[in-house]
Amino acid sequence: MSKPVIKWVGGKRQLIHELKSLLPKKYNRYFEPFIGGGALFFSLRHQNSFISDYNHELTNLYTTIKENPQELIKDLKKHKNTSEYYYETRSLDRDEKKYAKLSHVQKASRFIYLNKTGFNGLYRVNKKGQHNVPYGKYKNPTWLDAENILACSELLGDTEIQTGDFEIIKKYVKKGDFVYFDPPYVPLNASSSFTSYTDQGFDSKMQERLKALCDHLNSIGAYFMLSNSYTDYILDLYKEYDIKTVMASRAVNSKASGRGKIKEVVVINYKPDTDGKN
Repeated sequence: MSKPVIKWVGGKRQLIHELKSLLPKKYNRYFEPFIGGGALFFSLRHQNSFISDYNHELTNLYTTIKENPQELIKDLKKHKNTSEYYYETRSLDRDEKKYAKLSHVQKASRFIYLNKTGFNGLYRVNKKGQHNVPYGKYKNPTWLDAENILACSELLGDTEIQTGDFEIIKKYVKKGDFVYFDPPYVPLNASSSFTSYTDQGFDSKMQERLKALCDHLNSIGAYFMLSNSYTDYILDLYKEYDIKTVMASRAVNSKASGRGKIKEVVVINYKPDTDGKN
């Protein structure tokens, strides 16, 4: 059974049961344009899915797992759990020419290694798109799970993977398809903002573009589910849709104060127990 290959801020592993209980009874193709760690995607194992992300490191990872799992497994064996090796590996993206020479497999291998050995499972980049998470100092981190990589490769073999803005799905989604959105969340307060998944961030204009895409999907008869923070802004933005409240554990956070149980919203445009519209 496949499971997420990487840790991800805001990952949905601990909300899988709640999310699955809110799925439409029937749907055609599955779409996830903010794939991240892909907890729901890997749990559903839906055939002929479509996943995408603006983060090319992520899409390269999934494409490599799909097309070259054995080569990736082989390359992952070379890594070492030392501070010196970690920072040497992390620094590869400081030299664009040197980084460009890495193969797709080497980049994917580096991505997994840094994710599993970096501090608290964070993925964060600076304005130049350079990885800047410090060494995690874990005794026995596991960055090589060959069995899971092969299981994920099997699932991804039937999955379309693209790199780009979330609106990339607009031309592909049809009536009866289902889209799950897990975007960077609206911050709960000024000090809690964490939008550095990419060098572009994710501001209110992006949130409003996402809402417009949800309206489009609703108008063509497609189903969507969206996760976000429990804030007045989100409650008002999606007020015409069905808004559910769930309690999520925020275990992956750069500050201890940002961990623990917290309210989140799940927005849907359908009735979960039927295949019809609200």
